[in-house]
Amino acid sequence: MKYLVLLVIVMAVVWFIRNNRRDDAKRPDAAPPRRNGTPGAPQDMVQCPVCSVHLPRTDALPGPDGRLYCCADHRQRGG
Repeated sequence: MKYLVLLVIVMAVVWFIRNNRRDDAKRPDAAPPRRNGTPGAPQDMVQCPVCSVHLPRTDALPGPDGRLYCCADHRQRGG
């Protein structure tokens, strides 16, 4: 009899764990990955005059001379 009770408890634990995993898989993440293969809109790329690294224009920092830099240190240094 005690083995039957133990078996029922083990089966209940396994069932509970499996259901929680399925629920976690069904829950959407904050930003689901794109699976349809359509890329986002292309971004303009600019080059830092100090280190020559390319980065999106939206991430670049404008300098006083109108040129775009990759970081504040390079903006202070100038190019």
